[in-house]
Amino acid sequence: MTQNRGAGAVLAAATVTTGLIAGVWFAFTVSVMPALGRSDDRTYVEVMQNINEVIENPAFFAALFGALVLTAVSAWQQRRTPRGRWVTAALVLYVLVFVVTSAANVPLNNELAAAGAPAGIADPGAVRENFEDPWVLWNTVRTVLTTAALLCLWRATSLLRTARPEQAGHASAYLASDAGSRASR
Repeated sequence: MTQNRGAGAVLAAATVTTGLIAGVWFAFTVSVMPALGRSDDRTYVEVMQNINEVIENPAFFAALFGALVLTAVSAWQQRRTPRGRWVTAALVLYVLVFVVTSAANVPLNNELAAAGAPAGIADPGAVRENFEDPWVLWNTVRTVLTTAALLCLWRATSLLRTARPEQAGHASAYLASDAGSRASR
């Protein structure tokens, strides 16, 4: 029973950390980027450079990598349960988030940083144009992927809560061969 509780705790932690990251991407999609879109080019570049620098902190990385590691551990723990396919689907989706982040968003962030201090950029409009639309597109993709992963984990947790004891690895006393009289079965 302790092992099942531990697996449930890992699944819950994977769900929470994935939800936190989905929330970060979602906040960029629905508020941060539209608000920055109203800014002039130099302000836009400066604020995005600041955000990209500040977001690299222990709390963000704990959630970002924690969601991956916890979902992977949970997928292993749940592999032989009805929840396993949902957790595995979440893991595949979250790995895709890492691919998008590593192949698209991070390189765009690095190019933006390489442009230098906003006050010294000769054409901040060109820097913004090379960054904004592709970054917003790929952030939207990872928002959708992370939200889908979160929904898969949510489904797995809902199955955990509704699992009968014998599904969780505990045989019912009634179903045990030596329990009760034969007449009662």
